Amino acid sequence: MLTKADQYLIEDIRNILQNGYPDENPRPRYADGTPAHTISVNHVSRKYDLSGGEFPISTLRPQAWKTGIREIFTIYQSPTNVIAEMEEMGVTWWGPWDIGDGTIGQRYGATVARYDLMHDLIRDIEEDPYGRRKVVSLWQEKDLRETKGLAPCAFLTIWNVRGEFLDMCLIQRSGDMLTASGGGGINEIQYAALLMMIANTTRKRPGVFTHFVANEQIYDRHREQAQQLLARAQEKKDKNTGEQLPMLLLHKEAGSKLEDYRIEDFELVGYEPVRPQLSFELGDLSDRARMDTIEKKDHFSICHLLYAGGGSFFPSKKKTPFSGGGDGSVLPVAGNGCLPLSRGD
Repeated sequence: MLTKADQYLIEDIRNILQNGYPDENPRPRYADGTPAHTISVNHVSRKYDLSGGEFPISTLRPQAWKTGIREIFTIYQSPTNVIAEMEEMGVTWWGPWDIGDGTIGQRYGATVARYDLMHDLIRDIEEDPYGRRKVVSLWQEKDLRETKGLAPCAFLTIWNVRGEFLDMCLIQRSGDMLTASGGGGINEIQYAALLMMIANTTRKRPGVFTHFVANEQIYDRHREQAQQLLARAQEKKDKNTGEQLPMLLLHKEAGSKLEDYRIEDFELVGYEPVRPQLSFELGDLSDRARMDTIEKKDHFSICHLLYAGGGSFFPSKKKTPFSGGGDGSVLPVAGNGCLPLSRGD
């Protein structure tokens, strides 16, 4: 059975392949130096009702859901921009974006911490539930100008109380559809989990989650994988086994502090993704970071890495699989540099 996220994904893949427009002079490059061209569409939106069992996870390939939640912890729960602190929390892929001081710059968690964004949000939900100013923005011009670093990609959330429910929409400026931002991909998984945590902390029920991507792309070297995903979806439709739809459960007392959530509090039930994992040649690292990655003996070439769960990757000097733990992989970068993820779950 296809999840709602699966249905969105196949519809959006078809839309891009049929109606997408090509870019010009792309910034990203593959590891061999070739420009990483894309075809893309503008203004893509997807909507899920978590209270109705519509958890946004794709079953067409394995998704590293625990990894996505760990990423959210480093941004919103224990916010930091210090690479060593991220690594202690299990987030191990930000090294190539070190701006030279052991941090990723005044970005992501550093912005959340500087403006105390999450505690302000929680207080606003509790004290003025029907107010319409519950906006959490990682796009702070002061921060972007203060240091070098990746500009946030999934950068804005807007929160609304609706009776017993808490709804949230995520705004993303750019998204690599097949590796991260598409229907049921890691971006939707991790932000749905964030909605679940904030709802539980404020004694609400998670309600509607909406995801808006201003520009969503498929890379030119991902066309074969796009066709594979479409074929997998058709095969699942033909089988029509009627299996249980996957759902993420949060086992935590209502009213718990945001800082108290752990990955062990989450349980994903009914999730049986199609295997094997797909591999994606990725293009985004800056020239400096890409060369550092290739030149350092203990690092691996980006083009041989799998993204978002359940696979293995190949070191640049050896074409033998390397397992990174769990059922899967070490997965350090997203295709467009937005919310990179690591390790299979």
